Amino acid sequence: MTFKLDKMKNSMMLIAGLFTAFTTVFAQLPDPGFTIDSNTAIVITDPQNDFLSPNGVAWGVVGESVQENNTVAHIEALFKVAKQKNITVFVSPHYYYPHDHTWKIEGALETLMHNIKMFDRTDALSTQGFEGSGADWLDKYKKYINEGNVIVTNPHKIYGPESNDLALQLRKHGFNKVILAGMSANLCTESHMRDLVEEGFEVSVVKDATAGAILPGMNAYEAALINFRMIASHVFSTEEVVKLLKKL
Repeated sequence: MTFKLDKMKNSMMLIAGLFTAFTTVFAQLPDPGFTIDSNTAIVITDPQNDFLSPNGVAWGVVGESVQENNTVAHIEALFKVAKQKNITVFVSPHYYYPHDHTWKIEGALETLMHNIKMFDRTDALSTQGFEGSGADWLDKYKKYINEGNVIVTNPHKIYGPESNDLALQLRKHGFNKVILAGMSANLCTESHMRDLVEEGFEVSVVKDATAGAILPGMNAYEAALINFRMIASHVFSTEEVVKLLKKL
């Protein structure tokens, strides 16, 4: 019995030691910081009904995280300050057309999104049925997205911007720094962060202007926070970044 207790005690001490070592290393992780200047643009991924409306097809898995982070209001705060200060915003949307439903190769969530008709549109050149659909913008964002400081890129098709013209548009407009927000945290938002960093952009993320799916044994938002901290130049809260943007 004493041997078993000693063995358990030693195991617990080892686990505690490993946890302390990990948290110490993480706490010492450099924070390069992010200076907002005239070369900075805001990028918002998927500000669409299927993610952010209670009527959206993904609300059942992302709604809890959206509400906890007050994501809808925080994304609006970014649009609002950008309009006030004439800061350029790039919106990278997610659309699926009928021909996308005949793909022969799909990952798990691609299959799910197609099955639930997420972000579906009738045609690339038609807006028939678009108004108020899951692919449409959240209503409260429309007054901002229709302004002249907002550029809507081509749609991305899976998660990252490799399949659209976001990087091209950023470069053609003279931006090399990005403040990133939008949906959803561990998928499109994180994938945009990763690709933009690989493309040579300086990227910061607004951690509470995004959200993720919560499933049994999985919290996608918490998973994304770790990678935001490890990969981005800096991680802001909405309150922090709005204060800085107002000073421009």
